[in-house]
Formats: sequence, C-alpha cells, structure tokens
Amino acid sequence: MTLVKFNHHPAHRTFGGLIDEVFNNTARVWKDDVLTNDFFGTYPPVNIQESKETYALDILVPGWSKEDFKINLENNVLTISAEKKAEQKNEDQKQIRREFSFRSFKRSFSLDETVDAEKIQAKYENGVLQVQLPKKEQDLPKSKSITVA
Repeated sequence: MTLVKFNHHPAHRTFGGLIDEVFNNTARVWKDDVLTNDFFGTYPPVNIQESKETYALDILVPGWSKEDFKINLENNVLTISAEKKAEQKNEDQKQIRREFSFRSFKRSFSLDETVDAEKIQAKYENGVLQVQLPKKEQDLPKSKSITVA
C-alpha cells in the first residue's frame, strides 16, 4: 500500500534562501505553515499499521460526524474525503469573532493486489476514522512445519 504524497512548498530552494527564511522569517513560516486554520484540515494526519491479516488506517479528524465522510475505491486507489456544509447565519445576531471553519479534505492511498476490496470496513469514533483493509486469504502467510532430515 502506498501513501499518495503532496508537496506544500517548492523543493528547489537555494541555500542562501533557506538560511534567510530560517533566520529572518521564522515567525511568518511558523504562522503560515502551522498555525493556519487549514493546516490539519486540508490533510488530516494518518497512521498506517500492517499486521498479518490487515492494513489499518487511523485518520485524525475530530469535529466531524460519520455522515460527513465519503470513502471510495476505484482502480485500486482508496479515496477518503469529507465536506462540511456552512451553517445558516442568524440575522438577529452580530458576528464578533469567528474561529470555527467549515472545510473539506481528501486523502488518497494506492492499494496493492493483496487488499480484499469486498471486506473493507470503516468506523468513526472519538475523532478518529478507522479504516480496516483486510488482506486476501491466499496472500496471508502460511505456517509450515519443516522436519529436519
């Protein structure tokens, strides 16, 4: 199974530009890259574990409901996405500050032939979307006893 990676910043930086960014723009880089509202909203963090029988994806997405998620498998690419709709504004109230945002995300994973697509399961609890990707029976390692001659 392969994680589809995204690059947020250009990879081609000069050494001088990198030093200048580190020493002169540290606050801006920290603010723009980490403290923005959509840093974790655009690409939620994912843990991937593998056992003998399954792959397991744990995606950290607090504040969503299970109805918000769409999970699709097409051409061995598993796509997990979610979108929240904006809530209705109350005309009787004045908005002084708004820190809640309604956003979406989309993550894609390339699956190999060992995953049994018919048995994929997902559940959402305590802010973590858990996706189980069972391996096909014939691909599971078999134990075999070997006698010494």
